[in-house]
Amino acid sequence: MNFSAFIDILNELRVLGIKVTKDNVLVAEWHSEPECRRNIYSATKSFTSCAVGFAVQEGLLSLDERLTDAFNSDILSEPNENLCAAKVRDLLTMCLGQEKGSLMGNQRPLYKEDDWVKLALSIPFIYKPGTHFVYNNVGPYLAGILVQRRSGCDLVSYLTPRLFSHLGIKRPTWETDPLGNSFGAGGLFLTLSEFHKFGELYLNNGKVNGKQILSEKWIKESTTKSDVDYYGYLFWRGKYNSYRADGKYSQISMILPEKNSVITVVSECRRGDELMSVLYDMAAEL
Repeated sequence: MNFSAFIDILNELRVLGIKVTKDNVLVAEWHSEPECRRNIYSATKSFTSCAVGFAVQEGLLSLDERLTDAFNSDILSEPNENLCAAKVRDLLTMCLGQEKGSLMGNQRPLYKEDDWVKLALSIPFIYKPGTHFVYNNVGPYLAGILVQRRSGCDLVSYLTPRLFSHLGIKRPTWETDPLGNSFGAGGLFLTLSEFHKFGELYLNNGKVNGKQILSEKWIKESTTKSDVDYYGYLFWRGKYNSYRADGKYSQISMILPEKNSVITVVSECRRGDELMSVLYDMAAEL
């Protein structure tokens, strides 16, 4: 790959850093500034997906559990048939059944209600779960809450011995809700290199240094298409049979299994479609 040909456009698109590995070997790296921990925004959702995978692996929860059972005490009014049909799996697919996105970045500071679980479950379930894709922070937030309740600790504490320590990531900062719960839909802070290690874990089907920490079955299930062909369990899908953790302003870790490669970017890009096109051009050369 002629990586140098891409640097000018990466700089123009306000990319702050990029790492590319192929066959678990670093083949390209560039920084416009030294690495530091940055908000990876909605790429956080993929870490929540990972946490759910560990919880399933440990028998703490089931994707087939109904939300009316999992959150029985948080549902304040008689649930309609759509909420009654919703399962934990529906929290991960953006097909939860609500009409529009809630708990979004511009909304969170304005809520008067501190209990966001009750708030989220009070929003009407307009559609049958699994039928309408609506980008919404409610699903990943509630998925993260469920992991925290079943494990008895926040998501950082839960993932530290299971994930972060294996990847050499010191305890990170993670946004919380008003009651102190980790916000599973966003707000995790990582460096480029830390973020890239997460992508490599998924490329290697849940193995780190030869040790299986997350089941290969979960990796496959959570990164293949669910009810829409461009989304898995809190991972976006794309060209070349790729999938990615993807956050606001193009915080991206793209996994390319067929090329045995990972491309990770942190940026302040406001031209995300252009940057994705560049990343796919890079991928084509790997």
